Amino acid sequence: MNDDMRKYDPLKAPDAEWWLALDEDERNILIADYHRRARAKLPNVRAHAILHAIVETQVAMGDELAVAATLARLQSEGLDRHEAVHAIGSVLAGQFHGVMSGALSGDLNRAYASALEKLSANSWRHVH
Repeated sequence: MNDDMRKYDPLKAPDAEWWLALDEDERNILIADYHRRARAKLPNVRAHAILHAIVETQVAMGDELAVAATLARLQSEGLDRHEAVHAIGSVLAGQFHGVMSGALSGDLNRAYASALEKLSANSWRHVH
C-alpha cells in the first residue's frame, strides 16, 4: 500500500475494495489521524472516528443501504463530502441513541432509511 492510501481524506471517497479490506481499528486510526492532521477540535476523537468509519463503510457497501445515495444527494445540495459524512453520522448517532434509550425498535434499517430520506443540506445547516 502506498503512502497516499495510508491517509484518509473525507473530501475524497476511499477506494471501496481497499476500505472494506481494512479492519475496523485500521479505519478508525486513519480517520482519527486525518482529524489530528486537520487540527479538528473534537470532544471525543474516538467516537467521531467510529461514526465516520461506519458511514464510510456503508458508502463503500454501495446500494445495500441508502447511505451512498444520501451522500450523493447531500453533495448535490451543496454540502462538501466531509460535511455530508458528518450529516449522515449525526443521523446514525441519533439512531444509536434511539435504540439505546428504547425509543427506537422494530425494523431499524427502515427507520434509518426513513431518517436519511428526511435529511437535507438545509436541515443539516440549520442545526449546525
